[in-house]
Amino acid sequence: LSSTDSDSEYCKYWVEWFTYAEGNEYFCDVDEEYILDRFNLTNLSNDVPNYLQALEMITDRLPEKALSNEEREQVERSARYLYGLIHARYIITTQGLKKMLDKFKRGDFGRCPRVYCHQNPLLPVGITDVPSQKGVKLYCCRCEDIYNPKSRRHNMIDGAFFGTSFPHMLLQVYPALKPAPSEQRYVPRIFGFKLNAIAELHRWQDEQREEQKKRLGISSTT
Repeated sequence: LSSTDSDSEYCKYWVEWFTYAEGNEYFCDVDEEYILDRFNLTNLSNDVPNYLQALEMITDRLPEKALSNEEREQVERSARYLYGLIHARYIITTQGLKKMLDKFKRGDFGRCPRVYCHQNPLLPVGITDVPSQKGVKLYCCRCEDIYNPKSRRHNMIDGAFFGTSFPHMLLQVYPALKPAPSEQRYVPRIFGFKLNAIAELHRWQDEQREEQKKRLGISSTT
């Protein structure tokens, strides 16, 4: 296909275009059957501007010339927002978990930057389920900590589009994925001595010095 044909093809399938767009690598494609089931969209119409048109755009039912350029941009923003909210619900379904599992196995979400986690793959997670509050974070199931995405584009993704429960539900459904916790810990040292050992040595030296002064009858203030 030429670039023109390719662009036209993507325009026919909005979800495919969205998930392949640069910066949207964390998202999976939500099945159209799921999107068209109004039960799955309960209460979303109250939170999304231009809800009906945004839904039509996501499901490729919006007429090509129904909107002006300005109106189309507004609907496009709403469609992205709506898709994110739908996505958060979809990825905790059986089918959604399977799709995210495939991405996890490929390392699509990156790998833990902690040295002793040995490149363990990460999972996206939200700090809150309330949209427009916090960006997405990346959870490591080995050290059980979260990290900021390396890419600025990924840092701008709303954490609510993944939710607070997703990675933990995935590990509940697929417990074999969870590695044994890392027992290795970095220990700060100075000249080969652990810092806490040095502190204990200093305390012992202070105590010995005070006892020596007492035996010699020297005041501690002198």
